[in-house]
Amino acid sequence: MSGSTIIFYMLAALTLVSAVMSVSTRRIFRAAIFLLFTLIGIAGLYFWMEYEFIAAVQIVVYVGGITVLIIFSIFLTQEAGELLPKQQAGRQLFSALAAFCGFALVMLQVAKYSFNGNSTGAGNNPSVADIGNQMLGIENGGYALPFEVISVLLLAALVGCIVIALRSTAEQPAVDKK
Repeated sequence: MSGSTIIFYMLAALTLVSAVMSVSTRRIFRAAIFLLFTLIGIAGLYFWMEYEFIAAVQIVVYVGGITVLIIFSIFLTQEAGELLPKQQAGRQLFSALAAFCGFALVMLQVAKYSFNGNSTGAGNNPSVADIGNQMLGIENGGYALPFEVISVLLLAALVGCIVIALRSTAEQPAVDKK
């Protein structure tokens, strides 16, 4: 077994164990930390496949942005140490059945797909410049306009959330402590 194979199995084990722990723990803060390790494991797999740009985006957007946002949300609700309620046995059974069916569907699709190598050699080693030209380039019908529209939509959603949060705190009556 080569060193590359050992690294792959270690990253896969980190990702899978962290993912299972993330959905099975009853402490919400620990679930967020296990999600963090799951996303780091996925980024490690991208690095292992030599897709450095995708791995960097994974770390910056998901590990650095989404997970930190989830952790801040947990702290703002002041329930970081609280136990999540124990789920009913019926829900656990249906969750396990749904996970098994999803896994079976993925395996059926993988079994039907033939993994042939790219004989032309194009696209095997994408650089950041190639990805940027493909996504935002004008000459090949890039995605600059949808990118800007989504940016404005996300900005409007962020401003709307701030307005709703400020309005709800202003409307709450003051409680007299006697």
